[in-house]
Amino acid sequence: MTNAETPATANVYTKAPGALRVASVNVNGIRAAYKKGMAEWLAGRDVDILNLQEVRAPDALFRELIGEGWHLVHAEAAAKGRAGVAICSRSEPDAVREHIGEEYFADSGRWVEADFTVKGQQVTVVSAYVHSGELGTQKQDDKYRFLETMTRRMPALAERTDHVLITGDLNVCHTERDIKNWKPNHNKRAGVMDEEIVYFDRFFGDIGYRDVARQLAGDVQGPYSWWSYRGQAFDNDAGWRIDYHMATPALMARATHAVVDRAATYDTRFSDHAPVVVDYQF
Repeated sequence: MTNAETPATANVYTKAPGALRVASVNVNGIRAAYKKGMAEWLAGRDVDILNLQEVRAPDALFRELIGEGWHLVHAEAAAKGRAGVAICSRSEPDAVREHIGEEYFADSGRWVEADFTVKGQQVTVVSAYVHSGELGTQKQDDKYRFLETMTRRMPALAERTDHVLITGDLNVCHTERDIKNWKPNHNKRAGVMDEEIVYFDRFFGDIGYRDVARQLAGDVQGPYSWWSYRGQAFDNDAGWRIDYHMATPALMARATHAVVDRAATYDTRFSDHAPVVVDYQF
């Protein structure tokens, strides 16, 4: 996987028999994304589970846009037009849970879980949207509180099954490899603060999850998944890697191929984020 791959090149590989293809993307408002071509992208990707963040739409409209053939779990935010996460699956989940387990975030639209049976194995899938944050504000305080809650929820999920996958817009660049311009942003902007990064050290350290895209890509720059709409960030590939697949070791061992579906040109993007698509072989 490289940050130069586009949907045109990504689609050349065929999903192997028995593979579970999981895609995750922050759609930045699903109504806008569908107007900009999201449906066309999805139609060509043979996705089994589609995890969405920043749906920002009423449930009825969301279901109408996604259409038939999907089982939908949608956690709306109480604040209209904000956040919202969803899991769209071709098979019906065995069970669903619509928030992270702390009452403070119960109606925030930032965490949803679903359990599936895949080839006789229980797989728990999460769509998560961590706060973008803003230094010196309540938004940043809430971000730290959410990340702290994740440190408790992630081990609890791993105790229930060996196969857990947490995907989504997690709004933190873990290392220098995850942002084009590290020095001007490090410890100056939300998303690149050491106080945030230490949580990811824990996620991929003592908590024991694996950074799927990083492990498959290797020690390379990127591949990025978000580019600002401002200036020439997209054209210059001045991006951030803030969209993740975090898997338990048993599920990481099943990951065979990952790609960021970076649009071919600025004007063909349906969001400021690009989908992260991973195949897991069962």
